[in-house]
Amino acid sequence: MTSRTALITGASRGLGRALATALNDRGWRLVLDGRDAARLDAATAALPHPEAVTAIPGDVTDPRHRAALAEAAGPHLDLLVNNASELGPSPLPVLAALSPDDFLRVLAVNTMAPLAVVQAVLPPLRSAGGTVVDISSDAAVEAYAGWGGYGASKAALDQLTAVLAVENPGLRLYAVDPGDMATDMHQAAFPGEDISDRPAPDSVVPALLALIDGDLPSGRYRALDLVPQGTIR
Repeated sequence: MTSRTALITGASRGLGRALATALNDRGWRLVLDGRDAARLDAATAALPHPEAVTAIPGDVTDPRHRAALAEAAGPHLDLLVNNASELGPSPLPVLAALSPDDFLRVLAVNTMAPLAVVQAVLPPLRSAGGTVVDISSDAAVEAYAGWGGYGASKAALDQLTAVLAVENPGLRLYAVDPGDMATDMHQAAFPGEDISDRPAPDSVVPALLALIDGDLPSGRYRALDLVPQGTIR
């Protein structure tokens, strides 16, 4: 059993839940966050070792919630995964129709909150020589109609991750594009469509583990480039 500790936001479903399952199975102590308390409780109960998990429901944009996550993480944090994300309105509007309030909410969750979480847990991360994984998107670098607000928020997250890496050379900081996945959020981007052909979130986990276990330099990575071809499916 490992004594390592990870804090994962957005862990009640999708990629966050899949990664939490893998790390918990390895014996990691976990601090998990999710907006839906019932869903977070159910996800935690289904983990291999729920006794090693502290689940704290709440919104990462709330300073009090972030303080509670930092307190639960303790003085030594090996891994922070900023996975909680906000898509915005569904169906996705073109930028000319995206309201400022909706855009601010997307930025608050996808850009400002990850930075604030890093700030809240920076001392324990430095104590552990830890790793930060910020979940990005191909929409951060590609121009997709309807994805302007979400893509801009993830592009800003990529830049924040890169600057934090320069400012904190004792840490490893990664922005990771996981690729398309069959998740609730991705489904909301395509209401009424069948997205079951997208890869399952758990098939992306080996790529994240390759970063966590490896010694690659800080930077932006695509999950597809971190594992053998055909692993993500």
